[in-house]
Amino acid sequence: MPAPRNFGRDRALQTRMLLTMLLLGAVYVVLIAVLVAAGAGAITVAVIAGALFLVQYFTSDKLALASMGAREVSAEQAPGLHAILQRLCIQADLPMPRVAIADTQMPNAFAVGRSPSTATVCATTGLLELLSESELEGVLAHELTHIANRDVMLMTIASFFASIAAFIVQMGFLFGGALGGDDRDDSGPSVIVVVLVAGVVYVVSFVLLQALSRYREFAADRGSAIITGRPSALSSALMKISGQMDQIPQRDLRAASSELAAFYIFPPKAKESVAALFSTHPPLEKRLEALGRLESQLQQRPAASALS
Repeated sequence: MPAPRNFGRDRALQTRMLLTMLLLGAVYVVLIAVLVAAGAGAITVAVIAGALFLVQYFTSDKLALASMGAREVSAEQAPGLHAILQRLCIQADLPMPRVAIADTQMPNAFAVGRSPSTATVCATTGLLELLSESELEGVLAHELTHIANRDVMLMTIASFFASIAAFIVQMGFLFGGALGGDDRDDSGPSVIVVVLVAGVVYVVSFVLLQALSRYREFAADRGSAIITGRPSALSSALMKISGQMDQIPQRDLRAASSELAAFYIFPPKAKESVAALFSTHPPLEKRLEALGRLESQLQQRPAASALS
């Protein structure tokens, strides 16, 4: 049974996204206030932050693709990949995104872009070689759900704020005197306060982003199941990807930068016990359990329809 043309946005995810942005906005107002109080000019702070934000907002997708060595491919260059995405976009009532391929044996996929009309879906050569067509459909539908929910844009913006806080902490330690103004006798306490506040802001941002990132993966898995009507296909793809990670060359894992980890369908280093505590993704077992429940629900619907 085909999925409805417009499966809608995940309302719970939208609520969490709004709450995350409000909380991030609040902590960054505090950070800016502390910077100004420490002697940094309000106009200077606003101009620099605004310029960096615009650069991040308009170039983050290009930087992400470049960091993976991804290239945009046409329908003639990758007809199978384009055909699958076109079918899924019709099912999800989404515009066709740009399509890119990254030449790496790490099996993964991610979506970037400010909006559905500017989005790019990227798959690695390792993923294309590993998965069957139905499994690939499940993975690509997962990425399209991220685009439909616009959580890619929010994660990009929120990650930028966290990066700014981390940068202030680093610069505070390296060039502490500059933050305190011209009066060197008062610069020490000012720098300490700025660094401490920036550190707290970074920690709060990190916690908020991790919580949102885990939930958005559940939401994207659910969207994939609805679009394709086959949750088991995505489950099979996730198990194959997980099983392949141990065989990935270290150079490919190093190429998977930490900045992109939250955007992959499966984190490159998920099996490291310590890293798993701070993972941007929920545990594989939890994702498979959720997809199993969706599979049962979809199987029960035809039976219920037949009885009615």
